[in-house]
Amino acid sequence: MVTLALLASPLAAQDMSTFKTGPVFKQFGPHAPVEGIGQVPADTEFAVAFDVSKPAEAGEWNKGFESAARFINMHVAHGVPEDNIRIAVVVHGKAVNDLLARGDNPSADMVQIMIEHGVRFIVCGQSAAAYGVTQDQLIPGVEMALSAMTAHALLQQRGYTVNPF
Repeated sequence: MVTLALLASPLAAQDMSTFKTGPVFKQFGPHAPVEGIGQVPADTEFAVAFDVSKPAEAGEWNKGFESAARFINMHVAHGVPEDNIRIAVVVHGKAVNDLLARGDNPSADMVQIMIEHGVRFIVCGQSAAAYGVTQDQLIPGVEMALSAMTAHALLQQRGYTVNPF
């Protein structure tokens, strides 16, 4: 049993030393270069919806939100113009609390910066109602939809794909 655990530990170890932030978001959204793939064609266009229901860990920003920033950073770093990337983050469940405009919200600054770069944050109105969250409590620029299901359906009609991660 000990031998099995020792063999498994190198597989679980991660080397994050090559991961860097930027070029769009210098404070968050780390990504690593991938050797041998070259640049993504500059005429590539993305319209991607991220589905986030998992709330942030205490004292940290929401990792689901950061995934959207990582997507932007890594593709711009590989040649896709930022203007060719449309991102929407559909937020439901307890994660709606990570979009509250309050001083003790570690995700607030990240969300505001992402909104300034054109990322849409869309709150599930059903989750907001369940957790007592109103539009005026949200970070400025965060949108409210009837539901996360509605938001995803409308985004799909506008050509967005859902990121499965």
